[in-house]
Amino acid sequence: MTDHPLFDTPGAHPVGIVGAGLIGLGWTALFVHRGHRVHAHDPDPDTLTGLQDAVETAIVEIEAVDGPRSAGGRLECFSNLAEAVKGCAYVQENAPERLPIKSPVLAEIAESAAPDAVIGSSTTSFTALELGEGQVKPERIIVAHPFNPPHLIPLVEIGGAGDDYEPAIAFAWRFFQSLGREPVHIRIPARGHIANRLSAALFREAVHIVSEGIASVEDVDRAIVHGPGLRWATAGPFMNYHLGAGRGGLAAYLDHLGPAQEARWADLGAPKLDDATKKLLVSEMNETIGDADITQLSGQRARRLAAIRLALAGKS
Repeated sequence: MTDHPLFDTPGAHPVGIVGAGLIGLGWTALFVHRGHRVHAHDPDPDTLTGLQDAVETAIVEIEAVDGPRSAGGRLECFSNLAEAVKGCAYVQENAPERLPIKSPVLAEIAESAAPDAVIGSSTTSFTALELGEGQVKPERIIVAHPFNPPHLIPLVEIGGAGDDYEPAIAFAWRFFQSLGREPVHIRIPARGHIANRLSAALFREAVHIVSEGIASVEDVDRAIVHGPGLRWATAGPFMNYHLGAGRGGLAAYLDHLGPAQEARWADLGAPKLDDATKKLLVSEMNETIGDADITQLSGQRARRLAAIRLALAGKS
């Protein structure tokens, strides 16, 4: 299954996009940039109408990091889902994060795509077990979760639910590597996968810090951007603690500073997103951004991500 012209001849088979909102847009731009014929479907006609222009804007952002687009990449939009995924060897599903919506969409994709097509879901929290419940061939449906924005951040979390999923996982792994992505393997199904679980832990304490008055929304963000965020862009938490202990490495850190780490864990908060907390967070965020709109802020983030990735690749 892993020997497939999709990897070496991107235009040989179309790649399907089902759901062309924010995440689907990023995937579409990436696939087109890498030379694939993309068949995109969305139930909203306005989304499809504006998709081509939005993709071109996103490709400009990709080119700032990955260079000019490959030849042959093009986009075709379909109002009909079955027509969009017909003949596709790989389909990326980006339906809203509700199983009553996702499940029938996944069933229709499986029925209409190529018989051996792999279907990757961009789900942020559902496991492959949940996605496959009630499906005819659940082993074709895997988690293929990006980190937003998917056209700029290379992480893709790939996971199944047992040995039957291994061929689909291997296929998706090769596909995403051919796109210049960095796949990681979710060994067993876990809600939120890997990166979102880690992000949720950080955000929980960020909310606690603000709600307790320890620091403002702005200072929490600045603390991450100008502190651990810089280290995390170059090495993950285990490697950073390994390096932080000097020659003794992680073993020395755990022996000597493990108790201090446990003391911090014990003091972490468990905030609730009640009305008062939500009002506080939104008020402080609005104060932080001032008159800047989402387009300006997203553009600034894209430029910074490009600079970081270029630096990590030794290109700046």
